[in-house]
Amino acid sequence: MRLPRRQFLHLAAGAVALPAVSRIARAQTYPSRPITIVVPYAAGGPTDVIARVLGDRMRQALGQPVLIENVVGAGGSIGLRRVARALPDGYTVGIGNWGTHVALGVIYRLDYDLLEDFEPSPGRPSRRIISRS
Repeated sequence: MRLPRRQFLHLAAGAVALPAVSRIARAQTYPSRPITIVVPYAAGGPTDVIARVLGDRMRQALGQPVLIENVVGAGGSIGLRRVARALPDGYTVGIGNWGTHVALGVIYRLDYDLLEDFEPSPGRPSRRIISRS
């Protein structure tokens, strides 16, 4: 009588651990394809140089190609729109500065929301969690 119960307990423990194990396996396979860094300025500028240095370090650390895509126009809003409309899978990231991430939203009416359409990197608290007091 103890053998079937013991087998049941082993199966139950395995079933409980299965979701955690699948998350770990999925997290370990994150960079399974190239990552794109969207630069909302022309090639050769300071933001582009920073993105290329960052992309090279990411390529070495992650073992995946990192593509730098310069999407210029409208003061950087076209490049940020591309990032805002990308799938939220972590393979398209944006780089910018105060002008693209703050001033554009103050000066112009944008077709994306600078606060709601962007998330920080995984593992860091989202601004939705942080209380504003």
